[in-house]
Amino acid sequence: MLSGTLVCMTKIAVLGGGQIGEALVSGLVAAEYNAADITVTNRREERRNEIAQTYGVNTTDDNAEAAKDADYVFACVKPYAIVELLENLDFSKDTVVVSMAAGLTLETLEQAAGDGVPVVRVMPNTPMLVRRGMCTCAPGQHVTDTQQAGVRELLEAVGEVVFLEEKLIDAATALAGSAPAYYFLVTEALVDAGVQLGLPRATAEKLAASTAYGAGTMLAESGKGPVDLRAGVSSPGGTTVAALRELEESGLRGAFFRAAEACEQRAKELG
Repeated sequence: MLSGTLVCMTKIAVLGGGQIGEALVSGLVAAEYNAADITVTNRREERRNEIAQTYGVNTTDDNAEAAKDADYVFACVKPYAIVELLENLDFSKDTVVVSMAAGLTLETLEQAAGDGVPVVRVMPNTPMLVRRGMCTCAPGQHVTDTQQAGVRELLEAVGEVVFLEEKLIDAATALAGSAPAYYFLVTEALVDAGVQLGLPRATAEKLAASTAYGAGTMLAESGKGPVDLRAGVSSPGGTTVAALRELEESGLRGAFFRAAEACEQRAKELG
């Protein structure tokens, strides 16, 4: 987290009060950033009132008003709307613009934001809604080390943060941005398998979801890698190795290779 002084003094604009924007605001407020220094925009008055009442932040339908004098501006609108949004705002070169939209390159974002404006490209994922997100970030050419550190610490309010070269963002999308859907699909398949074996669906959902949570926590906190953790569950000649053999023979590993490649390729096309 940023130092106490910076927490109090950092002015933040979140342009777009949708799912990702609200998740960011929720994390920032929980991390004790001053709600009075956070402004959120949304076109609908009902939505603005809901956000203001829930988090105590400022709200407006005027993006220019929100971005004025902000230290950090998070653009949380849909990808198709990002360029027009940034082109219609007059940013100070002391304001860091953070794009939370998939597919748009730093070159495109920097051109839209204006000459010399520091821009950071971020690929978030949906677990940031429960403050367990994984944000992969690429800094633009005008971003200072201090500004990059600021973006990192702000995003850490909703999970983990990794900075990397922009050329790796599409690969990171395959392993983080889109990957929650893979885990949801695997869990869905396990639930259906359990039902086929005779379990009530509610019981199957509880078993599969709880196991996913526990396994993910072990992987994140045990200090062991996936190979060691898998081996720890796989007794010689036991039930687990029988299941793992079937998964390997069914091409699970190859399927994930191909899925990741397809995701990366589509991300490049969108960019």
